[in-house]
Amino acid sequence: RVAFLSPLYAGHWTVDAAAAEVKRRKDSKVKARTSENRFYRFWDRWISEDPFQHIFVLDVDSGQTTDLTPELQRLFPLMDVSGSWDISPDGREIAFTAERNNPPYHELTAGVFTLPITGGTPKLISEWTTSNASRPRYSPDGKWLVHGAQVELGFYADKTRLIAYERASEKHLVLTEPWDHSAEGWEFAGADKLALIAEDKGVNAIYTLDFTRAVNSPGEVEPEQVARGGWYTGLAISGETIFTTRQHHRNPPEVYSLKLDGSGEQRRSEFTKPLMDGVRLAEPEEHYFEGADGDRVQMWLLYPPGLEHRNLPLVHLIHGGPHGAFGDQWHWRWCAQSFAAEGYLVAMVNFHGSTGWGNEFARCIMAEWGKKPYEDISAATDYLVEKGLADPDRMACAGGSYGGYMTCWIATQTDRYKCLVNHAGVSDLQAQYARDVTPGREKALGGEPWGDQAGLDRYNPIRHSKGYKTPMLVIHGEQDFRVPYTQALETYNAYHAQKLDARLVVYPDENHWILKPQNSLHWYGEVFSWLKRWL
Repeated sequence: RVAFLSPLYAGHWTVDAAAAEVKRRKDSKVKARTSENRFYRFWDRWISEDPFQHIFVLDVDSGQTTDLTPELQRLFPLMDVSGSWDISPDGREIAFTAERNNPPYHELTAGVFTLPITGGTPKLISEWTTSNASRPRYSPDGKWLVHGAQVELGFYADKTRLIAYERASEKHLVLTEPWDHSAEGWEFAGADKLALIAEDKGVNAIYTLDFTRAVNSPGEVEPEQVARGGWYTGLAISGETIFTTRQHHRNPPEVYSLKLDGSGEQRRSEFTKPLMDGVRLAEPEEHYFEGADGDRVQMWLLYPPGLEHRNLPLVHLIHGGPHGAFGDQWHWRWCAQSFAAEGYLVAMVNFHGSTGWGNEFARCIMAEWGKKPYEDISAATDYLVEKGLADPDRMACAGGSYGGYMTCWIATQTDRYKCLVNHAGVSDLQAQYARDVTPGREKALGGEPWGDQAGLDRYNPIRHSKGYKTPMLVIHGEQDFRVPYTQALETYNAYHAQKLDARLVVYPDENHWILKPQNSLHWYGEVFSWLKRWL
């Protein structure tokens, strides 16, 4: 038997009926979209009338296909369903992740459900957690189901704990609560060990957890780091061997293998070797400086190849999120090596709010987006100027999403930078109530239009736009529902209304990210031309 997912439309619960509905919609002269839900758009598409994923089983011998979840109307993970379900070792049960709330989705909390392979009503097994559950994995003996769980609603970067659910007793054990890391990508490596990945101070490291000891002493056994350096993504286990992908600042992702104890790492693929051979690359350096509240803050530096490390034009790249991080990794859309190759000293600050330095470091900027991250970036600039690395008369900032927000906020606070690049940036916090996912926004942004308007305005760039002075390149994709592209128009118009220098670039066929190859080349051309013009 083969299990698989396939979408069906509400009220059209067979494959033939769904196909007929697709044709009807395609042929209809009316293209209106309707909704009565709070959550009705996602990323770059409307989901209010989208089909729902159903779990099917195909009997290979007979060719018969059975829908195990007839009339199920739950949202499965919308970005990527891979890793969101598993089948028990005896083949009698499926566990999967889906939205636990029903329309109108005033809260969004994913849950873990189980379902007999014969079908029936899915059973929610993660009802104890107040936030998201994810990635169910059965133990090889079938006694346990391990999944991830967050507990704080409205804080999407809350660390993911590992939970062991004993199927016979229906008891939950929180295995990693004291461990101040966020688990991801876990897989069983035999009956008594888990392998997993977690961010750790600018890298994505591999860990193993003694599962037997952990379930006998919940919260007292921490995962052991077995491989560090670069950025590991995805795990597949075969016996005592881990297969994974690894990347770093000087090389795109490739396939690697290593033993469960971290020894014997080998590169197994050469997909990018023909492209990378002969390319002159910058050497990354890891620096720490004193940031907001006197905390140690990490920064990656890439120097332009072949140039003396003195008095260089500086470009700050500012990461999105805000709860993300610059890791020791290759980035296609914001390739630091490309900026360095243009002759710039590239600084990538993991400011307060970044992930990989513990839960509190990440959450401390809630409702204060413009405070500590701005202080950290300013302190990093001071550090680079004082060390003679950066030319104070040739400095710029560039960022996307939250990084674009920060460029807008920087524009309201200082004119020390010669130019700014704002890609898909939030310029108006209040206008973010037009984005795709709004539950929890008041907690992140500091207020809401019908309540604490002052809190919302405190770090809202458009409310401080009288301070705009620095020339800004404003870029956006028209299909962006995460930060609607009208935010770009608002920023650009505010600049020109004050007779300030600004350039607008809009991609009608792109979303929050610029993904099409020719558009990407054009994007880099616009960014580098803008930097060259002002630096």
